Amino acid sequence: MKDFPLFPTEYGMSSITLREIPYRKQAYIWIQSVAEGQLFPHLEECVRFCRMAGAERVLAANHPGLDKFPAYTTLLEMTGLGRSWEETAVRVPISETTVGRWRMLYNERMSAVDGAGSLTYGDERSILEQGGACFVCRGAEALGIGWLSKGQVRAVASLIPGAGETVMACLMGAVPGQPLRLEVASTNERAIRLYRRLGFTVTRTLFTWYQIPEKFAKDAQTDAVFFDMYGKNT
Repeated sequence: MKDFPLFPTEYGMSSITLREIPYRKQAYIWIQSVAEGQLFPHLEECVRFCRMAGAERVLAANHPGLDKFPAYTTLLEMTGLGRSWEETAVRVPISETTVGRWRMLYNERMSAVDGAGSLTYGDERSILEQGGACFVCRGAEALGIGWLSKGQVRAVASLIPGAGETVMACLMGAVPGQPLRLEVASTNERAIRLYRRLGFTVTRTLFTWYQIPEKFAKDAQTDAVFFDMYGKNT
């Protein structure tokens, strides 16, 4: 499904991501600019468009006025250092013949993870060119998949229960002593605990996704009218 890097209305401009609708029934609105006092009319048009495209959940970010809505998840940055581990598992880089399988496993494992975007067939060339994507194996058994590119851990997923720590340790072992960063949703508490055990710490909050109520697109007018209607006028 096509994304819209620039979605203009008479009130402002946003980027709209629709590619997750087939996988998660979710759409994302990134507010770029909006006229003073016109956030909600602009958001109304964006939300209506997302609903028409099939989104059952609409998330929005990048404007202070969005904090009137329920927070869905916050994206955190964590940093740590690569280090060597005594581990028998090895990294097996993906290839032209295995990138398709890697991508399908990524989508399968990340489908329930907040903040993790799906990968399409068209992304496979870019994944190969960026490098660092791999299977983590012990002997003939695939334990999980990982992706480490330019100091950023972009994906960690186990294929068997309890293998996540081994997968992450293998990625860290590829760059001992080098700084690493990753992004994780605040709602992904299990992953955060794992990263902390491996020496990562939260260094900053990037942004928060807010969930827009289903009835919002029917009611939004100006910001002030919205607050009056919902009893949230501050």
